Amino acid sequence: MEKLDLSQLDNEEKALEIRYVVAKYVRYWPWYVLFIFVFFVATFLFHRYTVDEYEVSGSMVIKTNTSPEAKIFDRSNIFSTGLNLQNDILRLKSKNLALEALEKVHFDVEYFAKTNIKDIELYDRSPVRIEVDWDHFQVTDTPIELQILSDETYRLVAPAEDFLGFSSANASGDESIYNKTYSFGEEISTARSKFTVFLVNPSRVGDAVLVNFRNPLELASEYSRNVNINLANEYGSVLNVSLVTKVVEKGSDYINALMLSYIEYDLSEKNQIQENTLAFIEEQLGFLEDSLKNKEQELQEFKVENKLLDVSAEFSNILGKMNTLDETRAELDYQLDYFEQIKGYMDTKSKDFSNVIAPSVVGVPDPLLNGLIATLVNLSQERRELLASVNEKHPEVIKIDVQMEEVQDALAENIDNLIANTRQKLNAIAMDIAVYDAQFSTLPESESKYSGIFREFKLRESLYTYLLEKRAEAGIAMASNVSDNSILDPAKKGTLVFPKKQQNYGLAIVLGFLIPFGFIVVRDLFDDTIKDQRDLKKHFMIPQLGVIGYSEKETNKVVLEHPKSAVAESFRSLRSAITYLASNKASKKILVTSSVSGEGKTFTSLNLASAMALGSKRTVVVGGDLRRPKLASYFGEEEKTGLSTYLIGKAEAKDIIRDTQQDNLWYVPSGVIPPNPAELLQTPRLKTFLAYLEANFDIIVFDTPPMGLVSETIDLMRLFDINLYVVRQSYTIKDHLVMINDLFNNKQVVNVYGVFNGIVNSGYHYEGYNYGYGNTYLYSQNNKYMYNYYGDDLDAKRKKIKKKDWNIFKKFRKAFKA
Repeated sequence: MEKLDLSQLDNEEKALEIRYVVAKYVRYWPWYVLFIFVFFVATFLFHRYTVDEYEVSGSMVIKTNTSPEAKIFDRSNIFSTGLNLQNDILRLKSKNLALEALEKVHFDVEYFAKTNIKDIELYDRSPVRIEVDWDHFQVTDTPIELQILSDETYRLVAPAEDFLGFSSANASGDESIYNKTYSFGEEISTARSKFTVFLVNPSRVGDAVLVNFRNPLELASEYSRNVNINLANEYGSVLNVSLVTKVVEKGSDYINALMLSYIEYDLSEKNQIQENTLAFIEEQLGFLEDSLKNKEQELQEFKVENKLLDVSAEFSNILGKMNTLDETRAELDYQLDYFEQIKGYMDTKSKDFSNVIAPSVVGVPDPLLNGLIATLVNLSQERRELLASVNEKHPEVIKIDVQMEEVQDALAENIDNLIANTRQKLNAIAMDIAVYDAQFSTLPESESKYSGIFREFKLRESLYTYLLEKRAEAGIAMASNVSDNSILDPAKKGTLVFPKKQQNYGLAIVLGFLIPFGFIVVRDLFDDTIKDQRDLKKHFMIPQLGVIGYSEKETNKVVLEHPKSAVAESFRSLRSAITYLASNKASKKILVTSSVSGEGKTFTSLNLASAMALGSKRTVVVGGDLRRPKLASYFGEEEKTGLSTYLIGKAEAKDIIRDTQQDNLWYVPSGVIPPNPAELLQTPRLKTFLAYLEANFDIIVFDTPPMGLVSETIDLMRLFDINLYVVRQSYTIKDHLVMINDLFNNKQVVNVYGVFNGIVNSGYHYEGYNYGYGNTYLYSQNNKYMYNYYGDDLDAKRKKIKKKDWNIFKKFRKAFKA
């Protein structure tokens, strides 16, 4: 015997389950299409009425200027690269630098094209240009409509009111300038406005432009907040500067202006020392120039008056030595004054060393002093840059303060030593000069006076020449000074960042599918009714005998009035299945019940009896539901006398059996509703009545009350040969089947079979297979006659199509209906 492969059966079962789930949700495709279409339209309208936003970016290279002295005094950075770009990032995002950049691009006036769809900023394409006097009070953030009347005149009006009837211009604007005609180039000056309009494109006469004034300070705050600065590479010193804007050209201009302003700021910081030096030298030259001219004039007059054309060699030698000593003493005095100025900075514990003059300017060759001063100036410059964006409690500022204190301590000690050494040198020079003065006293009086005047002249001349050399050096250094930072890539093109059109359309597809799908899934999770035969098999343990399709006919007598319909065919199939049940019975008694009212047991009873009658069986259908009788109404009659009348003994059996227009079909109405229906159905007269029916009919169909609501139905089931339990699609609740399952498992009821009623789909899915009955089974005879067996003929069907069958909303309703 071949061994059975259970794993293969499991795989087939899983495949069937997958196909079942897919088929279950695919049939709602019209809803998916509808929602996807709606979201597509909504996305299109969103893109249509939304102003596009672009990201523009540029990049610049930042220097790394950490000096060796700073590393020595900051031991945390002694082995690092000194690359710290946070200060530069904060500076680029500062409001002060934003103001400098905005002064180059003039964003203080915005120009918009007047459209009904969305605001389109014209920027540099505006036909007019407005210059605003920001020293005067100015109304801002209030749109003004400017109408170009001619090459020379224009009119200012308030913008149209919005759909709520509100106009921001009328509410907060300068009403004194509205509805007036002005000339281009004419200054408009009121208490709340002061500006001038110029026409730059005369070909745009007749156009209207919306203008909006923006406060420069608010603009600086906005742009400093919106600009993004980030490192291009973790190990490099390149910064990417980007901005999201609605106008690419406007954003590019601002990014380029911002980077250029940063370079100019860096260059101005580097030139500040040279500027201070030049200012100091110019001030000293001013004093020396007048003094030198006076001494030169005094020397000339003394020589003329005393007729001194030459002096002796001895006089010249002594005078030369004294001049050298005087020059040295002047330089030392100059240096001593510089040292004392630096010491004054140290004593005040100042944090700003921007006005400190470099030691090289005063001729101090000490390398340690030069290094310390340079480090202190650089740290002071970094501190000022940080304070432009943060406060003094920022960690970076505190770190720089600590470094400056360490450098100041070392500088103070070095300055004290230099002051002491300089004073010693000055004392020694003073002693040498005193010796030479004593030698001069032995010379004639005229030569002695001449030597004094000549000495002062040469001293001033040498100082003047020295300062001229230093001024030339500082000027050359300043002219050749360039910024260490540079623009790597200027901002040019922009990248669309909002709205993401492809992404939004993709999201529209996803949402258009997921929203109805999710709703259907959630509905199915909370829906506890029987949905299909797979559901029925899981919750209904009784064998299934047949399925009945959903009837859209207006009558309940579908088999009799529409014998060619698919529903009528399903009852014929049920009739065939019942033929093989209780085959030993000459007359079959069939009971029809369900869980609750509304599941179609009376409909099933009537049409099953009709199908039996069409099969040449003498059939009677009995309305056994004495609580809510319906059978008589299906035949268009009233419930007067019937089963209840017989059970209480006021009528005979033959009197309550009524004939129908159909051959072989009779029915027994329920009769008047009694006060005790449960007791009546349990009286011996019911058995007598059933015996009478068995003797006179081939098929007895008994319509009973719902089993889940009343108790007498269980007792009645024991009297019948076949018991049909009707379950209706999307109506019968799963928990209502627990009772009949328990009765069947405990064998308290026998001969029970299920009937699945109200199937909406034309095909019925069961265990992965499709059992169904089409609606257009056609056959032809000699190609002359074509007939639609399971419905109306083709001509009638065409007429229906022309009316309502293809109504799209009806189809969506059907598709969504479980």
